[in-house]
Amino acid sequence: MRSLRVGLTHHVRSIKSGFTLPILTSNQLIHLYSKHCLINEAQKLFDEMPRRNIYSWNTIISAHVKSQNLAQAKSIFDSASVRDLVTYNSMLSGYVDVDGYERNALELFVEMHSKSHGIGVDDFTVTSMVKLFAKLSNLCYGRQLHSYMVKTGNDRSGFVVSSLIDMYSKCGCYKEACGIFRGSEKEGGIDLVSKNAMVAACCREGEMEMALGLFWRENELNDSVSWNTLISGYVQNGYPLEALKLFVCMGENGVKWNEHTFGSVLSACADLRNLKIGKEMHAWILKNGLSSSAFVESGIVDVYCKGGNMKYAESFHLTSGTGSSFSITSMIVGYSSQGNMVEACRLFDSLEEKNSIVWAALFGGYVKLNQCEAIFELLCLYIAKEAAIPDALILVSAISVCAFQAALGPGKQIHGYVYRMGIEMDIKMTTAMIDMYSKCGSIPYAEKMFLKVIERDLVLYNVMVAGYAHHGYEIKAINLFQEMLERGVGPDAITFVALLSACRHRGLVDLGERTFYSMTEDYHIMPETDHYACMIDLYGRASQLEKMVLFMQRIPIEYQDAAVVGAFFNACRLNKNAELAREAEEKLLKIEGDSGARYVQLANAYAAEGNWAEMGRIRKEMRGKEAKKFAGCSWVYLDNGVHTFISGDRTHSKAVCIYSMLDFLTSELYEIAGAFC
Repeated sequence: MRSLRVGLTHHVRSIKSGFTLPILTSNQLIHLYSKHCLINEAQKLFDEMPRRNIYSWNTIISAHVKSQNLAQAKSIFDSASVRDLVTYNSMLSGYVDVDGYERNALELFVEMHSKSHGIGVDDFTVTSMVKLFAKLSNLCYGRQLHSYMVKTGNDRSGFVVSSLIDMYSKCGCYKEACGIFRGSEKEGGIDLVSKNAMVAACCREGEMEMALGLFWRENELNDSVSWNTLISGYVQNGYPLEALKLFVCMGENGVKWNEHTFGSVLSACADLRNLKIGKEMHAWILKNGLSSSAFVESGIVDVYCKGGNMKYAESFHLTSGTGSSFSITSMIVGYSSQGNMVEACRLFDSLEEKNSIVWAALFGGYVKLNQCEAIFELLCLYIAKEAAIPDALILVSAISVCAFQAALGPGKQIHGYVYRMGIEMDIKMTTAMIDMYSKCGSIPYAEKMFLKVIERDLVLYNVMVAGYAHHGYEIKAINLFQEMLERGVGPDAITFVALLSACRHRGLVDLGERTFYSMTEDYHIMPETDHYACMIDLYGRASQLEKMVLFMQRIPIEYQDAAVVGAFFNACRLNKNAELAREAEEKLLKIEGDSGARYVQLANAYAAEGNWAEMGRIRKEMRGKEAKKFAGCSWVYLDNGVHTFISGDRTHSKAVCIYSMLDFLTSELYEIAGAFC
């Protein structure tokens, strides 16, 4: 009985006539109901059967396994009057496919293999176990099973070979995967299943040329899985354009596109931020009725989110009707990337089960907004709600915001949590920790962590050199740079910004000049705005205006921005050169005439010199052009919270006490200053 309607009609007639269905017919109906997801009907029919054979037990167990109701499947399995290899394999496949049942799968496999039960194993059994070890990335068990398969001769079928290739590939043993494939190729030629597995392994390793060469060998074998694997591989390895070209080629070769094809192609459109192609794909999907797929729906939402069209994303998400967790996840990622954390949190709260992607998206959104307090609260919520230890990316995000806001307290707490939980600190997390301690002014902590790292990369050196340079340890910064070169780590543009900063703080003009020209001549690194600004500041602090003017003349026009000209103006003011300062002022206002911050900078500079007439002139120009400056803002992390202070704002709950203390300190400073006059 292939038709559900025919099966239901036959079943109803037997009930009305009081006729007991034969075992064979009942088994067929159970299989038919489970195939159409009518599990309750299948179970009821099974319960009403007066007699059952092995096929009856296997069919109902398989039905519950496919619906991922493993508790019910196990209950029926335990009560089965007869069991064979198929019964065990059904339960085993269920345990392998569903997360959290890995131990059950191992125990069942041992039971099958034991002599007392005498069930034995076949190709399906070992393939399921290889799949499990691939899922767990357990190379040790995988190799043991492979050895057993060679000894028992269960290593030659196409499905077994493909599962071994997949296992070795996912365990990071690409060479072993290639060896398995070559061995099977010599014995019986290329079969489609093994070929597809090897193409997937090449894509996973990033060997796209090899994957493409293998794909086109005996291309008459290629099916939709082959095409989809290669398209997905191009997307995952950062070649979205190639993926789209292959998509077109797939259609030209007469291979039918399916939901997996469009899932990958939509990812390619999202990576390219190409709304035009994304809309075309969306239209084709709607015409061909593929939008009901959760993966495709999520892909469409992702295209619009990454393309910056949140209205389209919202509209499709609301009208699609499925409301799958995949689609909601894409919306959360989209809202977070746009900084709309209210909507992101609303959808986040609507999810019953929250995966690592949505957690990371929320952390990423708060990182973009530099909201340290929100990130710390979210981290505490994660630790309280989730059994799993936070992903390294989440912890690094939290640490980076602590560094940005110089929040030493929360940074130390995160470090303590990592230490208590025994989380392994890779080079990225260690670098983030060192950067946090450096930017919070705790150089001894940063230095202690740095010295513990044996394998140091360029990013780590840059962070430590910058930390030394910005906190008055210029000599240590220079010495660390020398150590870096001795270890064979080549510098980059960021390294030289830190070194030039160290030189300007220390007033080391000769060393600064040698460093700057070494950057271009020895390392072929083109100077950027920060490098030019550092050199201008260095000359200004050393009162070498002639060198500064000559250097300024050599800076390309495109790099003479507000930062460089601003540094030039400050140097002229510091050295009381009014003529050069006026020239710099004119250039600065020409570059950023609409910025109120620049007018305030100039006015404050003249006020510091007591030149009230010039200060008044600048203020008048600012009012005339209606240039506005955002209010200055500062913050401090105290008593498990961030206290924000805006210029001129008195809304803080303890504003009276704060300003009283400020007045007291101001009076003390005037008294101290008077004592030295």
